[in-house]
Amino acid sequence: MPSFKAAYLIHGDDHGRIGERRAALRAIAEGLSGTEGIELFEGEASTPAAVAGALDAMTLVVGRRFIIADGVERWKEKDLEPLEAAVGAIAPETTVAFFAREEGKTVAPPRLHAIVKAAGGTIDSESAVKPRDLPRWVTAEAARLGLELDPGAARALISHVGDRQQRLLRELEKLALGTDPGTQLDAAEIETLTASSAERKVWVVADALVAGDGRAALRTYLALRAQGERLPGLLYWLSSRVRSAHEAAAALDAGQPQAQVRRSLRMPSFAADRLIDDARRAGTDSLREAVVQVADLEFASRGGGSRGGASEDTVALRTLERLTR
Repeated sequence: MPSFKAAYLIHGDDHGRIGERRAALRAIAEGLSGTEGIELFEGEASTPAAVAGALDAMTLVVGRRFIIADGVERWKEKDLEPLEAAVGAIAPETTVAFFAREEGKTVAPPRLHAIVKAAGGTIDSESAVKPRDLPRWVTAEAARLGLELDPGAARALISHVGDRQQRLLRELEKLALGTDPGTQLDAAEIETLTASSAERKVWVVADALVAGDGRAALRTYLALRAQGERLPGLLYWLSSRVRSAHEAAAALDAGQPQAQVRRSLRMPSFAADRLIDDARRAGTDSLREAVVQVADLEFASRGGGSRGGASEDTVALRTLERLTR
């Protein structure tokens, strides 16, 4: 069973993180004491006097009692005297947690900090990193987890998953779990490793298309459509992969070393080598035709051209079958 202190103050301008921490505390409290063991004060009902009254009141709750006060950034110093006395005499097996979503000069009162400290409680600051400092923060967090990210890779991660620190940290943790300690990741590898499951499946379709594996291409395409993926979005990734294969085949025909071609693809080495091998077998002419047909299919999916009365899925399946025949 986790141990709890008498009082907590969680404050700062990272409102998302503060909301997550409040939700996590509430879930833990419900698991330990049930809904009857939690008293929540929010909105107009969240005042120092109301929380002080709850702390002073008798309770029949069995186990630990949790009192959660939200919006304390609106509280005034002059109103905290009854709360100070109540927290100072807080009953055993009782925890009070204050949450302040701060912004500018709207902050938790300094006297509330002193009240929590005097009760032997914990004060945590959750501050959002400024946008200009976010790549540096991502790089530092990656290093803490045993990864090496250059600024380009950090920016790629932010671009791909957004600028919320919690989401970025979760992605970094997943990357750390899936790679060896000390792994260096560049922007292309970040794009691949943090791609959605739908994007990865589209690459399976594209790689099967380049390799001439019609059965795999059709099966994966149908699975993607069944899970609700829209055709224009699928074709964007499919077109990109097929163009990369054509460019790789053309570069090999021009005499470029495979290592140079691999670097130009900007994807993990194992994926690049497989695509290069498939592109070499398919040949430049075949892949050029694939680029054209996928582009025509993409155009038709957006309302251009004529499908002859056939559905977009029928046209797509016919194209995939024709390209892997």
